Amino acid sequence: MSDTRGHEDEEEVRWLDQQEKDAWTGLISLVLQLPGKLESPLRQDHGLTLFEYLVLSQLSEAPQRTLRMGELAFLASGSLSRLSNVVKRCEQRGWIIRTPDPSDGRYTLAVLTDAGHDIVRRAAATHVRSVRGTVLDPLNAADHKALARIARKLRITPDDFT
Repeated sequence: MSDTRGHEDEEEVRWLDQQEKDAWTGLISLVLQLPGKLESPLRQDHGLTLFEYLVLSQLSEAPQRTLRMGELAFLASGSLSRLSNVVKRCEQRGWIIRTPDPSDGRYTLAVLTDAGHDIVRRAAATHVRSVRGTVLDPLNAADHKALARIARKLRITPDDFT
C-alpha cells in the first residue's frame, strides 16, 4: 500500500520564488544570529542572558515593577516554563520576588526588587549600545520605518496561542 499524501501535499505547496527565498533566508539568518550578537555583551559585562535582560527590563517598565507571569512571558517573548526557570534564578540572585496576585490568587506576580532594578539599569546601556551598533546604526530612517512596519505585520499576539 503506497502513501500518496506526500505527493498530494507537494501539488498544494506554493513554492518560494527567488525573491521570496531571499527574503526568507535573510530573515531566518537574522532571527538565528541576532540573539547571540545581542546577548554576548550582556553576558560579558553583566552575567545576563538576553532573555534574563528582557524579563528584568519588562518588569522595570511595568507599573510598580510588577507583572503577572503569563503577561511577562509574552512581553519577554518566551514560554511560561522558560520564564519560570529564569525567574527562579533571578529570585536566587535577589532580583525578583514571586507572590500570589492579591486580586486573583490563581495568578502569580513577578516583582522586580531594588537589586534587580539596579542590575537592569546598569545593563541597559550595554544593551542599547549593542542594539544600535548591530541593528539600528547600519540602517537609515526609512529602513527603521520599514523594519517597524514589517515587524508589526509579522508580530505574534496572545490570540495566536488560543
